[in-house]
Amino acid sequence: MKQQKLKHKIKLSPFDIILEPVLTEKAVGILNESKNKKKYTFKVHQSASKIDIKQTIEDIFNVKVDQVNVIKIPSKTKYFRYRYKFTKSSYKKAIVTLKEGFSIKEIDSSIEKQK
Repeated sequence: MKQQKLKHKIKLSPFDIILEPVLTEKAVGILNESKNKKKYTFKVHQSASKIDIKQTIEDIFNVKVDQVNVIKIPSKTKYFRYRYKFTKSSYKKAIVTLKEGFSIKEIDSSIEKQK
């Protein structure tokens, strides 16, 4: 009989779940796309669930989250000058949609400084 693998839930602090905001051109385009509901993109911990991400965003930034979409980005192999090979590590990305009237001022101000 095969042994069943037990999945142990790792207890993470809110600052361990959200690793960093993603501020690429595509992420900023998604943010500026809709005026009523704002969408923010974050790099999150591999074992974080949608519920964990929602609670963490609400606790840290004092906003109401409407929806969370999660994408797993696989690792990629890149070549430099046809000879040197290195791998980009995999990560998990979350696109968080806030309810109408809410925004994260810290991220909005950092985007305005970059312009």
